[in-house]
Amino acid sequence: MKEKILVVDDERLVRQSLEKGLTAQGYLAISVDNGRSAISLIEEEAPDLVILDLKLPDLNGIEVLKRVREIDKNLPVLIFTAYGSIDTAIAAIRLGAYDYLTKPFDLETILLSVRQALEASTLKKEVAYFRTRDNNRFGLNRIVGESTILWELRQRIKQIAQSEASTVLLEGESGTGKDLVARTIHTESNRSSHPFVEVNCSALQETLIESELFGHERGAFTDAKVRKTGLLELANKGTLYLDEIGDMNPSLQAKLLSAIENKRFRRLGGVKDISVDVRFIAATNKNLAAAVQKGDFRQDLFYRLKVFPFTLPPLRERMSDLPLLINSFLADLRKDFNKKIQGLSPEANQLMAAYSWPGNIRELRNVLERAFILCEGETIEVEYLPPELLSPPPSRADEASPFNLPPQGISLETVERDFIRQALEMSAGNQVHAAKLLGISRDTLRYRMKKFTPF
Repeated sequence: MKEKILVVDDERLVRQSLEKGLTAQGYLAISVDNGRSAISLIEEEAPDLVILDLKLPDLNGIEVLKRVREIDKNLPVLIFTAYGSIDTAIAAIRLGAYDYLTKPFDLETILLSVRQALEASTLKKEVAYFRTRDNNRFGLNRIVGESTILWELRQRIKQIAQSEASTVLLEGESGTGKDLVARTIHTESNRSSHPFVEVNCSALQETLIESELFGHERGAFTDAKVRKTGLLELANKGTLYLDEIGDMNPSLQAKLLSAIENKRFRRLGGVKDISVDVRFIAATNKNLAAAVQKGDFRQDLFYRLKVFPFTLPPLRERMSDLPLLINSFLADLRKDFNKKIQGLSPEANQLMAAYSWPGNIRELRNVLERAFILCEGETIEVEYLPPELLSPPPSRADEASPFNLPPQGISLETVERDFIRQALEMSAGNQVHAAKLLGISRDTLRYRMKKFTPF
């Protein structure tokens, strides 16, 4: 489709010359000789670019430009002036004109400005598209759930995203949504128009990850034939997401800590410092505190990362959110596969609710996608679910219970409160350790402590 360019000039020879030159370059050129006609045509025809003379018989070019900005603030406008009036040209630029040109004009110069303005406009549209897409895919609305845990999680994400926090640590089991939370923090922040760069610390060989992260100069090692820009440098003004940081080797941990602390680093083989402004989001499914105790993870890096720690709850601790998650995934799958599957049968829903979901939200998404592909009707039946959901859990009737229910019965809340107290006493008040003793996340422990306030 040809790009449409409107020429607004009261000189007939100028209009004819520009129309001929633009048409020869493959553009669709149209022209008018006054400001009011230009405004009407812009409203009706929606051109891709306007070449506007500042001196018109009816309206001042600045007045036309102001009206153009009201109609379409992103429409690129090139200004013509015959008088070399810098003040007027500057005023036009401040109102959003892309560039100004003086008469008499050189056609090649104008064509170059037209190409540059259209390219800039296309780039703006692409950025706006991808930003809107990312907001839809990674905004707070994608953190699905109405449980107290999820409500608190969304509040903290919003708070941290809008802060100046330079480091965030995401902990939790595999499949709990750490990638989504990292993306959401970036999307909700003032860094969203800058890069989100992801590096998986366990996917790359130890010999490669340093070069990937920091880059290298030509000749830094045998195969370094050209300079390479590292991911940290590419993430400048944006976010660097370090997935599975618990697998990073200790020597690289030291360099990462230095980069976080000093906001600068050197490429491999380099002699000059490179300054960066980056938010670091690190994620792990390992217990980093335990790794520090074992000497597998640097204590100073651990404490630098956990300024703002998040512990994402496993799905089994937020089962009240399961119906909402199912509906959300089904809505996405309907778009992806263009099938009119409305939901699950009551029997299928019952099996989903009875399952423990060791793979968490990722496993849930995969189970639904598999069933969606196999399903030939409008309802997902039990037959489309994987075998692990169909098999009942092993019987525990023969297992000796470590606790005995008193004949007169007991309040479950009393038992829960007592065990929380015992766990805190055994861990000397350390909530992370107490949560581990109880087999729950720290956030879940805090929520249950609040439930029994005063504790």
